[in-house]
Amino acid sequence: MNKFSFFFLLCFLQFCYCQSYAADSVFVRQVIIKGNIRTKDKIILREVGVRAGDSLRKTTINEVLEIDRRKIVNTNLFVTVNVATIHISESVIDIEIEVKERLYFVAFPVFYLADRNFNEWWYERKRDLRRTIYGVYSKHSNLTGNNDQLKLRAEFGFVPNFEIAYSTPYLDKDLTKRVSVGVLYVMNKTMAYRTSQDKLQFFQSEAKQRERLYIYSVFSQRKGFYQSQQLELSYTQVHIGDTIAVLNPNYLLDGQQKQNYFLASYAYIYDKRDNRQYALDGYTVSFGVTKYGLLPSDNIKLFSLSAGYTQYFSLGKKFYANYSVRGRMSFPKKQPFLQTLGLGYRNDLVRGYELYVIDGQSYGLVKTNLKYQLFNRTFDLKKYLKIKQFNTFPLTAYLNSFIDVGYVKNEFSALNNSRLVNKVIAGAGLGLDVVTFYNVVGRINYSLNGLGERRVFFAVTRDF
Repeated sequence: MNKFSFFFLLCFLQFCYCQSYAADSVFVRQVIIKGNIRTKDKIILREVGVRAGDSLRKTTINEVLEIDRRKIVNTNLFVTVNVATIHISESVIDIEIEVKERLYFVAFPVFYLADRNFNEWWYERKRDLRRTIYGVYSKHSNLTGNNDQLKLRAEFGFVPNFEIAYSTPYLDKDLTKRVSVGVLYVMNKTMAYRTSQDKLQFFQSEAKQRERLYIYSVFSQRKGFYQSQQLELSYTQVHIGDTIAVLNPNYLLDGQQKQNYFLASYAYIYDKRDNRQYALDGYTVSFGVTKYGLLPSDNIKLFSLSAGYTQYFSLGKKFYANYSVRGRMSFPKKQPFLQTLGLGYRNDLVRGYELYVIDGQSYGLVKTNLKYQLFNRTFDLKKYLKIKQFNTFPLTAYLNSFIDVGYVKNEFSALNNSRLVNKVIAGAGLGLDVVTFYNVVGRINYSLNGLGERRVFFAVTRDF
């Protein structure tokens, strides 16, 4: 075969391929957005990979549009999101994105427990209503229609605290960069000053025992649809009473009553979940590094590293599974009690040990779940509620089984008579998860831990 024949054959094959592709594809004439009253079109289009002028294969168009729909849902700006195609001809379509906006401004009284979780208050604090916080919370989560947020909080009761924070609109035309700034003041009278046998010990007082001022700024950037990173620079000032310094000289180390420091932290997250509040498919990868004490005058020097990976997947026939692996390391070995974080805070815990705080300089945690979807329905309440942000009520329930394993490393376990550090601990159980609108997830678990304790635990979480 001479060069001319070979060139002719390549052109012919390319022509055949183009003809085949054209027959199997459609041309996107335009992308139409409906239902957004306050939210700017660009904020929605920021999440959409399909553009006017694109060609899509007919066999994969539903999958492509579903991926875009999930990305819009994960902005947490909308109650419902629907993405559909409108056929103009056999080979030309429009894409219609219809959203129902959330109620962006909320202002209401708040009343909640001061303890780490409901279970600690119920079982350990004897359901003492004096350990409650009340006040006013207001937030606008879409102030100018550009997904910028303003938050104001004034709370009293067991732990008075006041906060004002603002997250700017995106700073660049690609809608990837933004800055958040805020100030938080917290005051304690009765407060936890140490742990003993992995339980928080409280000093009760009518006088002020601790004050904390926290001034922060966070620069965040999104890279593509799934990657994000943020850099925090903050200043913290802590002052404790002389009684706390005597009861626990290690609270701020060496019996100190004041702690002032600048902090810098960096976090990277790759988040490719189908739903960030209650995922059933996808995965997340995270990494963080934090440096306490940036100036010679700062009276704390501490460095920490953290990382995590979580995978979600469907097993078919309404069965789902997920597992999570995460951990943290910090240096030096001798640290203030205030910054010594192990398992028991936030969601970093072995289920079954909700009543315990396991302090340490480093920890590792593995959590596993097997779930079955009992039902998934969306109720139309338009006949009863005229407020559109509330007249669509989704409700889903999952039967959940779990096994968790953790390990906390503590170089000074004798200081708090810990029984649970420097060894593997495990917990298992069954539970029910209920997922509804406005990011509310209710959980009830029956757990068994390695100490032989069996209890029912409750939790309500919300991405606010």
